[in-house]
Parts: sequence; C-alpha cells; structure tokens
Amino acid sequence: MQRTVFFISDSTGITAETIGNSILAQFEGVQFDKHRLAFIDDTKKAEAAALRIKTHYAQTGERPIVVNTMAERALCDIVADSGALMLDVFAPFIGPLEDELGVKRSGAVNRSHGIVDFAKYEARMNATNYALTHDDGLDVDYGKADLILVGVSRSGKTPTCLYMALHYGVSAANYPLTDDDLDKLELPKRLVPHKNKLFGLTIDPQRLAQIREQRRAGSQYATLKQCRWELEQADRLMRHAGISSLNTTHTSIEEISSKIFSRFGIERTMF
Repeated sequence: MQRTVFFISDSTGITAETIGNSILAQFEGVQFDKHRLAFIDDTKKAEAAALRIKTHYAQTGERPIVVNTMAERALCDIVADSGALMLDVFAPFIGPLEDELGVKRSGAVNRSHGIVDFAKYEARMNATNYALTHDDGLDVDYGKADLILVGVSRSGKTPTCLYMALHYGVSAANYPLTDDDLDKLELPKRLVPHKNKLFGLTIDPQRLAQIREQRRAGSQYATLKQCRWELEQADRLMRHAGISSLNTTHTSIEEISSKIFSRFGIERTMF
C-alpha cells in the first residue's frame, strides 16, 4: 500500500513533518510519498496548495493525507476543500488550553520557529560553533564542554554533538579514539581531567564497515577486521576507565541525546 502525505505549515513545516513522521511510523507495511509545503501563510498560497492536493487526488484516485500545523482557521478550511484527510496537529490541544487559560488563541502565523528568545537563540549558535570547533579533537578547550563524546571514527559522535547543540544549546565536544589510544588501552591524557564529562558511543562492526566503505572505499580503514579490532579495543578502554557507553547502530540521534542527557542529569527543553 502507498499513500501520499502533505505536511503543511504556515512556518517551516518542521513541526508538522516531525510529528507526522512519528505518527506514520506506527503503520508498518504502508509506503508514504511525503511532501512538505512550507510557509502557506496567505489565501493565495493556501489555494495553490489545495489545487495541488486536489489534482493529485484526481490523478491517483487515492485520498491524500494532510498533516497540518497552520494556525489560521480560514487557511485550514481552504486546504480542507481539497478533499484530503485533514490531520490538524493543534486541534486536540487548542480548545482545552483556551478553556484552561481563559484566553483565545491568537491565530498568528509564522510563530512556531521564529526567533522569539534571542538569548536562547544565541546559546544554540554558540553551542553549535563550539561543537564544530571541537569536532574530532581539532580543539582541546574541554573546560567549557557540557560533555565529551568518545568513540572510534564514524560511530556517530559528530552528528550527535551537532544535534544537541542546535536543538538544546548543549556544548558538546567529541574525541576520536586513535590506533595509538587503542593500542595503549589508556585514556588520552587530554581527557583525564574531564573524565566526569565523558560518554562513549559504539556501533556494530558490520555497520561501521559499511559507513567507512562509503567514505574510503577499499581502504584498510573500512575493513571488517579493522572495525572489529577498533571496537573491541575501544570497549576495553571504556570499561577500564569506567566510561558509560551506548550502541548507536539501531538508535536515532534523538534517542541517543536523550539517553546521554539522562546519564548526566541534564534537563534541557528543546529551543
């Protein structure tokens, strides 16, 4: 089975797509053809979106699904005229909140991802710059780090650091364990003063070999034998040093980050 889904928003569409994908993931065996329609913030754009959806409906005979986060009711009604199944993300919450707060929603568009709090925005940008300058041991100013990820090359350290910085303003550095570190089975000297900030990432050797093969095809670096040796040594090193670790093979960046925050007792809300 295949169905077409439109994520529609008066802003970036990130919220509609994130929540929509979480819902769609519950339906195994169904393939979804996904389209994001962002910044549908006036009548003309809503009418164009409705025409596109209606045309697709007519061409395929399959009723499209719309995951909607538009705030203005009139725009939602225009898109609903397309005949699509409308899933309004805000609808279940707006009414009860209006009753509880005694305040009607504003219906203002482009509010979900605007720069509302400049201090928090600056914190995210500073954390992102920190993650970039402290990527793969390029800089060693670990004193300002909230946490430091360690692991072999391509185990997921960099994307996890950037995700935590961009979404939570966490200053995360990462250090790649080299062959020299793994031969000695000792924690690198530059990390010893910051042992309480360390967290290890590991991965299944077969998956690591696939990732490395895409980066450096046919190299010793990408062989299963090399990957297996590095991971075994890294596991020994981290256990010897008492560093908690997590296997990233089947774990999303969002879940990795949440587990790391839990380990360090970091309570941050998404900015």
